[in-house]
Amino acid sequence: MSKVEMVGEVDSARPLLRARWFDGQSSRPVPVLLRLQRGPRGPALHLHPLDAQAGPARVFAHRAVGWPARWGGAAAPARIAVDLRDAGTLEVEDPAAWQAAWSAAGGRAGLAERMQTHWRLFAAVLALAIAGLWVFYRWGTPWAAAQLTRHVPLAWEQSMAARALDSMDGGGYLRPSTLPAGRQAELRARFDALAVQAGPGLQRYPGYAPQFSLAFRSGMGPNAFALPGGSIVMTDALVRAAEREGLPDDALAGVLAHEMGHVVHRHTTRMVVEQGVLNVGLGLALGDVSSVLSTGGSLLTGLAYRRSHETEADCFALALMRRAQLPTAPMADLLLAIDAHSRAGSGSGGDWAALFSSHPGTAQRAAALQRGDAPVCAAR
Repeated sequence: MSKVEMVGEVDSARPLLRARWFDGQSSRPVPVLLRLQRGPRGPALHLHPLDAQAGPARVFAHRAVGWPARWGGAAAPARIAVDLRDAGTLEVEDPAAWQAAWSAAGGRAGLAERMQTHWRLFAAVLALAIAGLWVFYRWGTPWAAAQLTRHVPLAWEQSMAARALDSMDGGGYLRPSTLPAGRQAELRARFDALAVQAGPGLQRYPGYAPQFSLAFRSGMGPNAFALPGGSIVMTDALVRAAEREGLPDDALAGVLAHEMGHVVHRHTTRMVVEQGVLNVGLGLALGDVSSVLSTGGSLLTGLAYRRSHETEADCFALALMRRAQLPTAPMADLLLAIDAHSRAGSGSGGDWAALFSSHPGTAQRAAALQRGDAPVCAAR
């Protein structure tokens, strides 16, 4: 049966209601009589024009009608507007009679309407919605982001990294390195040797081949951070912190291995994709998401998954250092020294240092690195 059909006679047991039909073809309303008949999916609307020129009677199946919401007895409207989709609009003159006919024809209130009058139902639906959003946020978003990240081109990551570094350089957050050229060359040689070891067996995404490069900058506290596509930045202050503590370059190599882990696991790209997936999901679930809600979702994504990213990067660093036959205890000593220096309030670098130094649980991480293994890595 089609949504709109031509019919002859209908059940005369149902009362006829007077209405005006605005068919969208003419500005003049057509007087009609309508009857609501019980159907398999809900009431159907039978329309009988009183003007012979308006054509014969018509039937609109339940799904072809935009049924108006019910109302309480004290809030009855003066008229009822019934949406007939492409066929125009009906204006019913007797709302009470319409509601009685609608109920008699088997009409049932929708979920949204029942939620307005039954607080227990509203509470149950709200709880289910919150649980669904949490499940999507906690497990669905990272899973979807991990799958989508496989298809992000390496060239896009490299372009994003170049723009980010240019922005930090141009904005004054970073300044050119003051390390001697010879010292930079020594550390870059250690870095390149590690990059050679970061091959098959340690890759999170098969076929993903980032082009690792190491850059030095000043103007920020002791730190190192990874940009997508393979670019890693190490600050002069980090190199000098290791020298001040009398630590070998193995300590800096461990930090670089950790940052390589962020690159190999594509953490920055995954966070960007996660934010997009979360915003799209919230838009589908909640409709027109405000900019505040969208921004809040992005911030939650960036914070909630940082610990898991750091764990993955630590596990990668442990595996890479073991493959390169390098100790991880010096890296642990460096982390503890920087953490103690920061807690004492004598660190430098300001807010940007705090932003990039987002690695949680320094003592716990250092203990695992000093042992040279981490139980959490074996479980992953």
